[in-house]
Amino acid sequence: MDLAAAARLAAQPTAERPALGEGRAVEPPSGPTPEAAPVNPASATERSSGRGWIGWLIALLVIALAVAGAYVVYGVTPLLITTTVPLVVAQAGAVLLLLALLVTVGRRRQRLATERARREAQQEAWAHHQQFLRRLDHELKNPLTAVRAAVADLPQAHPQEWQARVDVVDAQARRMGRLVTDLRKLADLETAALSLEDVDIAETVQDAAQAVSEEGAARGRAPRIRLDLPQVPWPLSHVRGDGDLLYSAVYNVISNASKYTGPGGTVEVRGREESGTVTIEVADTGIGVPQADLPAVWSELARAGNARGLPGSGLGLALVATIVRRHGGSVRMASREGVGTRVWLSLPVAGPVSAT
Repeated sequence: MDLAAAARLAAQPTAERPALGEGRAVEPPSGPTPEAAPVNPASATERSSGRGWIGWLIALLVIALAVAGAYVVYGVTPLLITTTVPLVVAQAGAVLLLLALLVTVGRRRQRLATERARREAQQEAWAHHQQFLRRLDHELKNPLTAVRAAVADLPQAHPQEWQARVDVVDAQARRMGRLVTDLRKLADLETAALSLEDVDIAETVQDAAQAVSEEGAARGRAPRIRLDLPQVPWPLSHVRGDGDLLYSAVYNVISNASKYTGPGGTVEVRGREESGTVTIEVADTGIGVPQADLPAVWSELARAGNARGLPGSGLGLALVATIVRRHGGSVRMASREGVGTRVWLSLPVAGPVSAT
């Protein structure tokens, strides 16, 4: 339709004008018609069954056609019509095709990123599993080697040596028994139901510190254990959790600090509450942890390089981390080799406790 025809059509009475969408409101100019953007309506309709966004693109194309028709039919200034309808449609189709391409590429990238993250998680889990098996092999190899050495030539040994060798076998059997027990505990903790109650965490800390102090005194190598728990203007809030498991977590951390500090050293246990979280800090003047070993201290069977000669399975801190995590809390450690270590256990409060 040329500009003169459009003007004559605009001058017709409203009743004589063909309605939008009825008949052929806009005729294309004579001659070859430029091809629209390569959008196949049939294939688009077929794909729309599984991809709703193509339906939206078709709707946008229809709107573009309607707007173009309105410009031609209802335009009051013919000079404003500077392009043909097929060109408008082609431009709109190109834009819609570009949008479809961008959506497709974006979805593909998202799918690839998800797949990459899944593979990385699997690789990390496999590496962790392999590391655990290597540590378990090491922990079992040492006691088994000691047992073999004790019974290697037992028939030829002097009767006076028998008791000493039996003691070695008994000690190593107990060590392996503790290892198996701790591994079972750790496995159970991952899925076992928690017996939830309001726990006075300050009382739990006091009980655990007293138990560790008495055990150290019985061995004759107890460090000083000092408690710094707030009482005024109010004590620490209770936490919601399993009282036995929380006691085990606090006890393990204080016991570790005592074991690696020894006589003449100091262990301080501090408590604070801030922003709905109770934090128990255990600090010591012990041997410390080498910086290279810090990232792995919470893993199963992990032991610092400078603690190889001391008794222990390397499962204590893994148990602590699992218990605290299952209670919605977090653990953290800072250490300097030869200076000491600080461990933080943070737990969400159950609610404020009124001072009485």
